[in-house]
Amino acid sequence: MSDGRPIYLDYNATTPIDPAVREAMLPYLLEHFGNPSSTHAYGKEAHAAVEKARQQVADLIGAESDEIVFTGGGSEASNLAIKGTCLRRPRGLLSRLFGRSTGSFHIIATAVEHPATLQPIDFLRRLGCQVTILPVDRFGRIDAEEFALTTTDQTRLVSIMHSNNEVGSLMPIQGIAEHCRLAGIISHTDCAQSLGKVPVNVRDLGVDLLTIAGHKLYAPKGIGALFVRRGVSLEPLIHGAGHERGRRAGTENVPYIVGLGKAAELAAASLPAATDRLKALRDRLHYKLSVALGERLILNGHPELRLPNTLNVNFVGHVGSELLEKVPGVAASTGSACHEGKVSQSPVLCAMGVPPEVGKGAVRLSVGRFTTEEEVDRAAEMLVAAAG
Repeated sequence: MSDGRPIYLDYNATTPIDPAVREAMLPYLLEHFGNPSSTHAYGKEAHAAVEKARQQVADLIGAESDEIVFTGGGSEASNLAIKGTCLRRPRGLLSRLFGRSTGSFHIIATAVEHPATLQPIDFLRRLGCQVTILPVDRFGRIDAEEFALTTTDQTRLVSIMHSNNEVGSLMPIQGIAEHCRLAGIISHTDCAQSLGKVPVNVRDLGVDLLTIAGHKLYAPKGIGALFVRRGVSLEPLIHGAGHERGRRAGTENVPYIVGLGKAAELAAASLPAATDRLKALRDRLHYKLSVALGERLILNGHPELRLPNTLNVNFVGHVGSELLEKVPGVAASTGSACHEGKVSQSPVLCAMGVPPEVGKGAVRLSVGRFTTEEEVDRAAEMLVAAAG
């Protein structure tokens, strides 16, 4: 904290803009202002920048450039994937809305999904879709073979996150997507937390739709993307002119798209070394806390199959939010909150079966690109002192 600011251990909440990303954006904020749809030189310049960024994002995940749709963020991308799939298929929701034959539209998700997935699914449930929310095990994961038993002839969409934003646990997406492909089911995964931390390739995963959030990837807030596999049709959420090949109307946000493209390029170049570096920092932090606190520290999430940067632990005997208030030198997130004397536990920890008396002490510590060993050591010292 040489600059007097807290040590930042909340990279899963948002990331700072990488200096190289900022530099890439500046010309499109200051000079190159053209509309990408214009046919003159200014427009062509902007259009070329957008298409370069589209290729950079595609390269990060092993996609083709025409499979990338730029959005206003990860939440919009997931909403487009979920609502766009359902609204496009008249056998399901549209037939109910317009009084035609009532073919059912069945959606499957898990209990630990991000609200940007669960809320649009609940919206569709209220419109008549059938919804199954799968439970998870104590590590926050589901089994691909058990998942396969929950699909039916009416299942049209499966939306299961690649990695959990709170505890970091990784889902068996490859096995899930393979079953969906064989059954003719559209598969979507929210990959916002995984990109840049672990390798992600849409061809290996086999998914049809994949969510990207710029501000989790050292790009600005307010920009994201959705991978849409060739042959998959979506109903746009935003109608208007034919931007993004008719999949998302609105003049492209060129500076932010350029920023996301550069961030994707940096992420691709950093792997696999970034995975090893993040894991080393995370494990160093966990070790120092464990040595000092022993059984008073309990890990949430899978011990191995989780994001390399994420450490979610219960400080037994404490309330996470109250503990962090005692440590203003550390900026982190908590899995519990205290309101009017009552402690509420996060839905993710509840779904994992974490006992409330333990889970109330949950704190999420997530390291990132700019975290140093010195910061990890100092943060551990402050947390141990507060928990002691």
